[in-house]
Amino acid sequence: MANTKQPDLKEDGPSDNQILDYKKSHKTEQLTTGYGRPLGERSTVVTVGPRGPLLLSDFPYIEDVQRFDRERIPERVVHAKGGGAFGVFEATDDLSDICKAKVFKKGTKTRLLVRFSTVAGESGSADTVRDPRGFAIKMYTDEGIWDLVGNNTPIFFVRDPFLFQMFIHSQKRNPQTHLKDPNMVWDFFANHPMATHQFMFLYSDRGVPDGFRHMHGYSSHTFKMVNDKNEFVWVKFHIRTDQGIKNIDPTKAKILAGEQPDYALADLYNAIAKKEYPSWTFYIQVVTQEQAQNLPFNPFDLTKVFSQKEFPLRRIGKMTLNENAENYFAQIEQAAFSPAHMPPGIEASPDKMLQGRLFSYADTHLHRVGTNHLLIPVNNPETNKNVKVCTYQRDGTMQACHNQGGAPTYYRNSFNGPDVTNRDKHIEHATLESGLAARHEASEDDNFTQPRVFYQKVLDDRGRAHLIDNIVDHLQQCTDKDIIRRVVAVFANVDDDFGRRLAEKLNIDVPKKTSTATNVKSKY
Repeated sequence: MANTKQPDLKEDGPSDNQILDYKKSHKTEQLTTGYGRPLGERSTVVTVGPRGPLLLSDFPYIEDVQRFDRERIPERVVHAKGGGAFGVFEATDDLSDICKAKVFKKGTKTRLLVRFSTVAGESGSADTVRDPRGFAIKMYTDEGIWDLVGNNTPIFFVRDPFLFQMFIHSQKRNPQTHLKDPNMVWDFFANHPMATHQFMFLYSDRGVPDGFRHMHGYSSHTFKMVNDKNEFVWVKFHIRTDQGIKNIDPTKAKILAGEQPDYALADLYNAIAKKEYPSWTFYIQVVTQEQAQNLPFNPFDLTKVFSQKEFPLRRIGKMTLNENAENYFAQIEQAAFSPAHMPPGIEASPDKMLQGRLFSYADTHLHRVGTNHLLIPVNNPETNKNVKVCTYQRDGTMQACHNQGGAPTYYRNSFNGPDVTNRDKHIEHATLESGLAARHEASEDDNFTQPRVFYQKVLDDRGRAHLIDNIVDHLQQCTDKDIIRRVVAVFANVDDDFGRRLAEKLNIDVPKKTSTATNVKSKY
């Protein structure tokens, strides 16, 4: 009889002994209430006799249960499950010719926090599901917080922010059954061919990275960089793992999802605890205004990439993670990232998805963490001692700081309140914008040329076979067979071989292709 024993997927690491290590390094201290009163008993409530009712005067108990009831802040709608660590970014190459941000001055070292995450799952979901990974970086620069909020994919599912909520709804739970529903997932795709590039990336081998240390990160969005001469270029950020790309076989991933659902969190924590510090090298792709105008596609379309042959990677620095969080809730769960947080020299592009996120991320934090979430140490720009926050923002729930003291509360004033001291240095770059204000569709955009390059040239034979198998494995779970045919019809636009092989695996006739848009000249 064949040996069916599964390999041991669990290896003891520092995370298994954390509580034991704590015992070795700490002594027991006096237990108190939240307001500091020493407690003499913590195992029994005050009752009228041994079996009587509780008394409302038992404030230590009341305080404790009230606090317990509020331990969890609202879970992130997306990216709920994640882990993170602190580290440092070092600017290794001179970037002054295109960017004035101090963080890029050669030799500058900047403390940072990185939070990695899955996208669609809840906080208790498994780390090894097929899902994009969030790759959010918070740098505590000398010019305030810089949040570079990206993913482990260079593109995204949609190009218009009005569709973002709809895409997320399709990936979440069925409103009646409260179960994940493949019909919803693939119906959204069949109705939005713009998602073709991202779906192909997701169902390739990179759709299940081996933890967080072995995956690249991308800004995905195009950003603007401005230098001291007020000249600008467009850039995309690439954060490439120095550990090398490593992915998990789908069969092993399913086993890990049941046996080690926190696989990626443990892997990151243990590597840092063992001083095996993971690192990534930062690069940018630089596109001039003239080059952007002559691209055959919208350079601010989040479903598109810039060719690395035409726009080669330029190294700018190195990021190393060398410090685990002391407390997960305080430093990781409460971490609030917003792409609107950029230092002088880095600005937003007209990317519609980026423009939508500039608002939505910050708005989410006001709801999830609170009005004064920027006072929480992990989010506080004054974590960098070279930064002093001076605003006219006041009050709000949980204002636990100096609240600007007795400084004037209005601008402008005659009483030495905060004022602009160097307008030319810090003012945003002026951009000429004109056009008809309307709901402009992008239906004429080419959704298939870049996915075709991905299928034919980026993937090898093995990669193409895995892509097809992974799509079939999930797509065949749809109970609506019409959705299956429509999905294959979309993929057939990418490559005839791709559509044919999918149809054969799914035991359906090769469907007629959906109408394809020709490669149009960018309207930008």
